[in-house]
Amino acid sequence: MPGGEVAPRDVVRHVGAVGVVALDDQDRVVLVRQYRHPVARYLWELPAGLIDVQGEGLAAAAQRELAEEADLVAGRIDLLVDMFTTPGCSDELIRIFLARELTAVPEHERHVRTEEEADMRVELVPLDEALDMVFDGRIANGPAVGGLLAAARARDTGFKHLRPADAPLPASA
Repeated sequence: MPGGEVAPRDVVRHVGAVGVVALDDQDRVVLVRQYRHPVARYLWELPAGLIDVQGEGLAAAAQRELAEEADLVAGRIDLLVDMFTTPGCSDELIRIFLARELTAVPEHERHVRTEEEADMRVELVPLDEALDMVFDGRIANGPAVGGLLAAARARDTGFKHLRPADAPLPASA
């Protein structure tokens, strides 16, 4: 710390996560509504999940989460934004991808949602309406807020600033 002092901190070590702004050809995004016990409420979120499959790349993890939570496959996936979710108490980094050229997972190949995902609701929402949901407080999940704002900016600039899906993670300072 400044002045050379040391202060104790509780830090949550996290495996990392991926999220997906899935944008269809009608300018709609996929939102999932899921109950989150720590905040005791349902939240509108992006399809997302942990990086918890050994050897799986980040873009592949994003594709897996998109298939599991929204029954979709992306023909194109680009890196949208990297975010440290709560750097004051956790090292969690979430990489958010922009998925386009969406197709449905065949019915017989769909993931069976159980436990906390059993009552998850999936909706397609126009991107501009999702932005309204951010600004009026209906979307308060940090990665969803950041991902939706970044996706709108990407759309409004013709997707010219997107990074490749396999871009390196941010370097430590």
